[in-house]
Amino acid sequence: MKLKVLKVLPVLLLVPLLTSCTDLTLTLPLDCSDIYNSDTSRPSGVYTIYPIGATSAVQVHCDMASLEGRWTVFQRRMDGLVNFYQPWDHYKMGFGNAAGEYWLGLESLFHLTQRKKYELLVDMEDFEGNKAFARYSSFSIDSESDGYRLQVSGFTDGGAGDSLLHHNGRKFSTFDKDQDAWPGNCAKSFLGAWWYGHCLDSNPNGVYRWGADATIHAVGVEWEHWKGNDYSLKAISMKIRPVQ
Repeated sequence: MKLKVLKVLPVLLLVPLLTSCTDLTLTLPLDCSDIYNSDTSRPSGVYTIYPIGATSAVQVHCDMASLEGRWTVFQRRMDGLVNFYQPWDHYKMGFGNAAGEYWLGLESLFHLTQRKKYELLVDMEDFEGNKAFARYSSFSIDSESDGYRLQVSGFTDGGAGDSLLHHNGRKFSTFDKDQDAWPGNCAKSFLGAWWYGHCLDSNPNGVYRWGADATIHAVGVEWEHWKGNDYSLKAISMKIRPVQ
């Protein structure tokens, strides 16, 4: 009888443990939409998500207000307190502070967009208090082996114009990893990091400057189809939400 009990007991003890692990995995939020769906009263703010599973916790700002909310912010500029002229590894893994300016990280962004179909919202504001947005019905990026290539389409104009069309299908470039389509290095020339082509219609990760400034062409936080290439925006944020 003792031998039979010893054989069965370990299996019985493992059942609740396995169930608990499974429940934990199921409740980890992948994005801000999951957080909102678990409690629709959640306000905008900083939350923890898990783009690649239980060991991949990262903090993000969740926008629960704009256009019915549920947006996961992966890029935000607002005050110039974070240096965005960063090397490849930093753009891959992320940097900054989710309570202020930050970049989520290309690797997390890749895994997010492989697990769900997302739309993209780009909100922006100038130094005169004017606001505009650009919205895209489809957004994803490819793996690092393909340069984190941008896939974006389905533009809807919220007054900002389409400054991502030129960048669609381009690989991501930094000053230490040049993957653009230009003979030179767009990231070095325009002091940023982006899905550059020949070179840019937008430069959200450029140098934070204060409005109109033509001293050095197009190095600021630019969205050409709204303010041109010699106006650096006060604020810009890029955010994704699952397509319903």
